[in-house]
Amino acid sequence: MKRRTSRTLGVVAGAVLTAAPTAAPAWAQAPADPNPAIRTQATTADAQQKVLQYWTRERMQQATPMDHMLQPAKSAVPRQRRAFPTTGSPWAAGGVVARTTGRVFFTYQGRDASCTASAVAGANRSTVVTAGHCVKRGGTWHTNWVFVPGYNNGNRPYGTWTARQTLATGEWAATEDLNHDVGAAVVNQLNGRRLVDVVGGQGIAFNQPRRRNMYAFGYPAQDPYTGGRLIHCSGGTFDDFLRTRSIGMRCNMIGGASGGPWLTNFSESSGTGVINSVTSFRYESLSGYLFGTYFGGSERALYYRAQRA
Repeated sequence: MKRRTSRTLGVVAGAVLTAAPTAAPAWAQAPADPNPAIRTQATTADAQQKVLQYWTRERMQQATPMDHMLQPAKSAVPRQRRAFPTTGSPWAAGGVVARTTGRVFFTYQGRDASCTASAVAGANRSTVVTAGHCVKRGGTWHTNWVFVPGYNNGNRPYGTWTARQTLATGEWAATEDLNHDVGAAVVNQLNGRRLVDVVGGQGIAFNQPRRRNMYAFGYPAQDPYTGGRLIHCSGGTFDDFLRTRSIGMRCNMIGGASGGPWLTNFSESSGTGVINSVTSFRYESLSGYLFGTYFGGSERALYYRAQRA
């Protein structure tokens, strides 16, 4: 593959895809998009220990799933190009996705809550991507923020990773613009190792074609789901025609799945793909459909900023 200097297209398997030859690593070429917002989290050993002690098994199980539900101006059933028969089933195939996807726990305005996130390949090998409302909501940054990859019915097979920084797109941080509901966290090392070195990292890409077949993963924690198992949906995607520029998929996942990765070019055998959206919201009157943020320039800027943290 030739290395190029023109517009960055994305990251796959840890290498940034570019368009002409360059001596500098592509991750160092910060794009000129709206500046993301950053909040410092647990940066000292004492702060990290306090967060880890806070998240007991019982507290995680009692955390309230973060849900973002909208009431549209009108109701209609979207048309899909093609749909796979997967609208919310447990993921039993294992692979990389079972390690890179995990539950997020945090304190939001005095209450404990949960979302979903994914480890992503990159220069610092310590970044997870999630929804913007999973790091900041109602003008308040969440605290006690941790990522638990591979979470399984209370078990934490790859440990609990505290955030040293959380980030949100500039638009989400300023006005909570639903078109840019994307966040990220840079996590501290655990036992001297970096996150991606332990669980791996999915690829990521920006400004990709719409209306593609995708797989969505998450930890929904509202009935009939419990938040204890990784759930997935798959099928064709469509453009939201009601209120946003987001993309939609037929999927029954609900609160707690927010921030979960949507992957293109996904391999069921290996569990690897390219993240091109994260779960953002659902419409109250459109049951059975989930919507994710389209990854454009602002989301690219967020990713690149996280690599410099």
